[in-house]
Amino acid sequence: MMGRMGTEGDTFRVIAGRYRLEARIGRGGMGVVWRATDQLLGRQVAVKEIPLDEALSAEDARLQRDRTLREAGAVARLSHPHVIVVHDVVEQDERPYIVMELIDGGSLADRISAHGPVDAAEAARIGADLLSALRAAHTAGVLHRDIKPANVLVESGTGRVVLTDFGIAQVAGATTLTETGSFVGSPEYTAPERMSGVRTGPEADLWSLGALLCTALSGESPFRRDSLGGILHAVVIDEIRPPAQAAPLLPVVRGLLERDPERRLDAVEAERMLRAFGETGRTPPRRAPERTYTPTRRDLPLRRSPAPERARSGGLMAPVRRRRGVLAAVLLVAVTAGAGVSAAVLLMDRGGGDGRTAAGSPVPGTPTNSPTGTAKPAPTVTLPSAPSGYRVAEDPAGFALAVPDGFTREPQGERVFYLSSGETFRLGVKVTDPQPGGPMGVMRRAAAKGPETNPGYRDGRVTSVTHRGRSAAFWEFTWDGFSAAEGARHTYDVCWEENGRLYDVWVSAPMGKAREAKEYFDVAVDTFTVP
Repeated sequence: MMGRMGTEGDTFRVIAGRYRLEARIGRGGMGVVWRATDQLLGRQVAVKEIPLDEALSAEDARLQRDRTLREAGAVARLSHPHVIVVHDVVEQDERPYIVMELIDGGSLADRISAHGPVDAAEAARIGADLLSALRAAHTAGVLHRDIKPANVLVESGTGRVVLTDFGIAQVAGATTLTETGSFVGSPEYTAPERMSGVRTGPEADLWSLGALLCTALSGESPFRRDSLGGILHAVVIDEIRPPAQAAPLLPVVRGLLERDPERRLDAVEAERMLRAFGETGRTPPRRAPERTYTPTRRDLPLRRSPAPERARSGGLMAPVRRRRGVLAAVLLVAVTAGAGVSAAVLLMDRGGGDGRTAAGSPVPGTPTNSPTGTAKPAPTVTLPSAPSGYRVAEDPAGFALAVPDGFTREPQGERVFYLSSGETFRLGVKVTDPQPGGPMGVMRRAAAKGPETNPGYRDGRVTSVTHRGRSAAFWEFTWDGFSAAEGARHTYDVCWEENGRLYDVWVSAPMGKAREAKEYFDVAVDTFTVP
């Protein structure tokens, strides 16, 4: 039977002697989706046509086709109410096709575009159902690798949530479904470990779900920027600021958007917390204990001694500022057939308000190999004394300082945070190479980018101070904070150069607790000790 298809000039065609392609209903990076009729069973189906790279040799094209069919077959064996049902995987004219159930309803992206963000209860329901789907996929050894609102369908009438488009899925132990070694996916929803080219596991899908929840609640990903380089920097480096609308689900969102995959909230616990919110309207605390941080570098030998000399400048312990420093990370994002992104991106120095970092700089005390291959001894840090109510934190990054009792260490890339319960107070440290213009240049550039990096930035001022006889720069400002429920936050930040390194220390807290935050800041800077 011949007839007209969904676009002018197209005609009906039948593949595998059974599936009649009738209308194009979608097009994405990994292929074209058709509304079709299964002529054998007399039912409507969706058929995804997988494009092949015409630049490949005949042998490579055959290998890619075989791999696609084999791995799509593994996805087809998944059986879960929130995973798209794959009925068949066929081949026509040496091109693979995936035959799936046809969902009567649009994508979550379409829903957000047409009707705006969803409320917290609906986001929790969607997130919990997707987590259930991911647990089933991960148990079967299948990683999705492209979770985003466009790949989540919401069935009309029932509201059933369906995870679809496993087009770039990866089966454990195999190469990827539609590419070999190049980067594919949606950068705004891609986990930082995938950005850096590290071999990834199920945790990467959970990061993507965290970004999806932010989009569902606010209308856009928290990592959306004007350029690909900006997106990559936001994912890998910038302070992660969930939207204000995420406040009811913040423990889950923050847990999923943990840059360290070892510390990321797992699927079971995230689903439990979201379903509890759906039932009670409250997000329960994380039940599973936090994983203990395991440093990747040998701990520095530290010895205690009397408190170091201290110098104040008008009550300010000549500060340290954690200016979002130089990230020297080259990320190759390769193009795939007709989709995705393509560029070799060098992420350069960018400023940032309440959280900045630098990558690529050696950490004080990191053992280095001598010409003979023997490790040089690590430097020694002389520990400060801690005031009452504080403890001395001997940080693996090569410094020591006094932090309030109960604060817990939270590394984020090259930054190190010490956080109070609930993250009301955030004490951060960054160590990098000296920057052009010295501490004042660093702070002035950061302040100039304050409105870009800190929503609602205001009342910012940069002043010249001294820290233990060294020139330093102090930056103080207010901004809108992480959520509307918490309100505005105030930040104290100071940086200085010492022993050929730039040290940056800052504390931020809600406006109502600024005085207490200033005390924590003064003690941190006053007791800060380096090799």
